[in-house]
Amino acid sequence: PVGGLPDLGGKTIVVAVENAYPPFNSIDQATGKGAGWDYDAVTEICKRLNCVPEFKEAAWDGIFPAMQAGEFDMLADGVTFTEERAKIVSFSTPYVEVNQYLLVRADETRTVEEMKADANAKIGTQIGTTNEIAAKEYFTGKEIQSFEDFGAAVLALKSSDIDGVVIDNIAAAGFMKENEGAFKLAGQIATGETLAFVFPPNSDLTDAVNAALADMTADGTLEQLNKKWGLIP
Repeated sequence: PVGGLPDLGGKTIVVAVENAYPPFNSIDQATGKGAGWDYDAVTEICKRLNCVPEFKEAAWDGIFPAMQAGEFDMLADGVTFTEERAKIVSFSTPYVEVNQYLLVRADETRTVEEMKADANAKIGTQIGTTNEIAAKEYFTGKEIQSFEDFGAAVLALKSSDIDGVVIDNIAAAGFMKENEGAFKLAGQIATGETLAFVFPPNSDLTDAVNAALADMTADGTLEQLNKKWGLIP
């Protein structure tokens, strides 16, 4: 490990990833392997703490009970910190701030406000997310279609089954990059959320990862990674 940081003695850390949430984690079509900000960041963290990351694909639905039960050592999936979630799991210090937007097809002419007023506009998002909460709060009276993962929601948007997806600006940029020219952002829905890593309650790993994150912030590595994967401009 790097000077002054905890030494985990080469321990294997089982890290849950969804592999369906670019730019954080997704399957690289060229290699068939997982790639993204989470992979790079956790690998770098383990380099500094002397641990070995073992990435395991996990479904988002049910991930918090799984984390609470200690099925994984860590969850890396662009997770928003909420007081509610913090009651059952541990969070690292945040690594980036996000805002929520409405992702629409590139040829969409309506604004967010117009879609809110349009009884026929269909809105989708991912189940069990803060995006789902924001969607229900913003689009009151509308039935929100909640999908297993954002990939499925984006696919439904592409095929015109729905008209918009409530999603974080960073993930929206990831899907826009993967689908060149297919989508655009119609406008902002909610602001001021922070993303962090998740651990089982009272996990020793929380403090160790926080120390590594502070180290990566201090030497500019975190900023480099955030720029590389488009978390910041």
